[in-house]
Amino acid sequence: MGAQNGKDLLIKLDMTGGGLFETIVGLRATRISFNAEAVDVTSLESAGGWRELLGGAGVKSAAISGSGVFKDAGTDERARQIFFDGETPDFQVIIPDFGIIEGAFQMTSIEYAGSHNGEATYELSMASAGALTFTAA
Repeated sequence: MGAQNGKDLLIKLDMTGGGLFETIVGLRATRISFNAEAVDVTSLESAGGWRELLGGAGVKSAAISGSGVFKDAGTDERARQIFFDGETPDFQVIIPDFGIIEGAFQMTSIEYAGSHNGEATYELSMASAGALTFTAA
């Protein structure tokens, strides 16, 4: 995969629960990270005292974060509703020339800021709330 435009990394939200995905708010910067907890099974019999990990075990998770400006009333309102209602709707993360990650996420934080001579901005963070699927590009 060669160099890609950062603006092509998109976070889309299922607006209705029926698979109607729209790019969420006016993100300018986005990030997704994947994590897997290690399960240590090292014992006194481990070869040379080296740590041993149990393959395929442990909790997997993903985190999404982004920042930007407000885009339109519909997606802004939906993002606030998700946070205050504690919903876990489906999101899609489009990673250029890689694929699409899809699944339920919970919005864990949302921050608003602004200066008197600039636009209002926000930052949000989300955590995976179930199994995720991957569709290759």
